[in-house]
Amino acid sequence: MTQDELKLAVAQAAIAYVVEGEIVGVGTGSTANFFIDELAKIKHKIKAAVASSEVTAARLRSHGITVLDLNEVTSMPVYIDGADEITPQGAMIKGGGAALTREKIVASVAEKFICIADGSKLVDVLGKFPLPVEVIPMSHTVVARKLNTLGGEARLRLKDGQPLLTDNGNMILDVHGMQIQDPLAMEAQINNIVGVVTVGLFARQGANVCLLGTADGVKTLQF
Repeated sequence: MTQDELKLAVAQAAIAYVVEGEIVGVGTGSTANFFIDELAKIKHKIKAAVASSEVTAARLRSHGITVLDLNEVTSMPVYIDGADEITPQGAMIKGGGAALTREKIVASVAEKFICIADGSKLVDVLGKFPLPVEVIPMSHTVVARKLNTLGGEARLRLKDGQPLLTDNGNMILDVHGMQIQDPLAMEAQINNIVGVVTVGLFARQGANVCLLGTADGVKTLQF
């Protein structure tokens, strides 16, 4: 199976976790896009969606799915999103799509986080995928120096030769070459650096379930 076929398989499997008549939180990225397209097929069965990015909101609306501002929502049963890496314990690196802060906020409201990923995303140790850190623009060089003391190399993420800006108007530093043995401790340490908005480590608030696309079918990991 191709990577896209694996992504489609887990997106289809995730539909079983959508609660009829309720609001569903939706993530950002290529695998989440497959899920949005599948969600459109049952849009009459859900109340609305909450999007973790402007790109996701636009895709949802293009399918005729109502998108609510998170401030209008008091609870939601499930948040469904991909991951750049996930461990057998459910800790993740997220933020390849530059939506890590909003993803973490929307996920915090949901009762369950369902991660959908192809098998290549399952790793024993996080860090081969560069760790995204969203930062206040005026602080990016200061934060980069502090991140470099943690065992990696922080690089400003660019788009068309200019610093990429998130939906929140901030910049992203990608930390390359890390071996994150203790994701919980690293998440707390980076979040405590002044100037950091959010680190793309989802360990304190990891996945509850991972639907993993493999050549042998979709495997369900419970955490």
